Amino acid sequence: MNELTQAIETQPKWSWIEGGIAVPQGFRAVGVKAKIKNPDKYDVALVYSEVPAQAAGVFTRNKVKAHPLILTKKHLENGIAQAMVANSGNANACVGKPGDEAAWAMATTTAQALGIKAEDVLVASTGVIGVEMPVEQVLKGIEQASLEVSQEADLQQSRQAAHQAALAIMTTDLMVKEVSCEFVTEQGVIRLGAMAKGSGMIHPNMGTMLGFITTDADIPSADLQVLLTNAVEDSFNMVTVDGDTSTNDMVLVLANGQAGIQLGPDDWAKFQEMFFAVCKKLAQEIARDGEGASKFLEVKVQGTHTLADARLIAKSICGSSLVKTAVFGEDANWGRILAAAGYSGADFNPDRVDIFLGHVLVAKEGQGVNFSEEEAKEVLSQKNISIRVVLQEGEAQATAWGCDLTHEYVTINGSYRT
Repeated sequence: MNELTQAIETQPKWSWIEGGIAVPQGFRAVGVKAKIKNPDKYDVALVYSEVPAQAAGVFTRNKVKAHPLILTKKHLENGIAQAMVANSGNANACVGKPGDEAAWAMATTTAQALGIKAEDVLVASTGVIGVEMPVEQVLKGIEQASLEVSQEADLQQSRQAAHQAALAIMTTDLMVKEVSCEFVTEQGVIRLGAMAKGSGMIHPNMGTMLGFITTDADIPSADLQVLLTNAVEDSFNMVTVDGDTSTNDMVLVLANGQAGIQLGPDDWAKFQEMFFAVCKKLAQEIARDGEGASKFLEVKVQGTHTLADARLIAKSICGSSLVKTAVFGEDANWGRILAAAGYSGADFNPDRVDIFLGHVLVAKEGQGVNFSEEEAKEVLSQKNISIRVVLQEGEAQATAWGCDLTHEYVTINGSYRT
């Protein structure tokens, strides 16, 4: 029995591994300090594929779109990309022609430094809206990042550089969001790496959120686009922190095929499972890291007629300011939960709704029951809060993630620009 066969028989088809965005074969990543806003912060990230890769992206539904997002959508039209460059500290949004020029300069500088086409560079920015980008600093940062990403590095150095890239895209985030995993097939190993940022201005349809995913699998761009779109619907678009949708949100994925493996139907199904798990894990980490958050909130809705209805109800409850403040105050105010379901736009009968806080049934068939306030208080005192809403109407279900709404959220966002 060879090592690969033994690995297949003794390991799950896919598993989480150490590393980050540069774990897949043929990818490198680095973060540098360009002093865009804070001189001590990593603020320019570069992800580079040694060969042109199949590419896909999803973007904010906000009608106001940042300059780099508009450029990146254009560059993705042919489904090919070789690098992703991003900065924090400035959103490069709503500044007119200088914004378009800055986004293009980021692409061309990256391309020239790496010896690739400018059209194969995807650009992202995050930070304050309406302030012109300090282009000279950003471009110097890109040049430094391009130099570093072109140098050979051992495994430890490569992982550290990738970690710095994850640091570089953070704004008000308090925790780094990076994951990686691998999938053992009969032909060999396929790896997937990802990083994201997001803490505030997060709402379904994406919001102040950036996500970057890499894989060495061989996947045509059209299939990659469908995979990403479907994954985002059940992950990033099911997160809400504060009800705001930003101008810069995007999730991008590159598949460079360097594993040299063609995915058959069974392997493709397993790969999709891994891909969805990565997106959900990052989405949950964004919710946990909500600005000023003290509690992580998961809302499960079960028994609706349609998946669309389940999603609407879950997102509405998770995004309700009154529900979020009740969670913060550890108040078992189930009426707010039912009310949020009621204005969600979903079709359901309020008289057939059961509501659970953790394991505690607080409402049955749309009415309150005699429950223990002490038990409910104990549930709400935990860091991880689960709300389950059960309707007796169908088989569809959906889950949304968010956090409580605290005094600290107001403090952070009251002085974000200054």
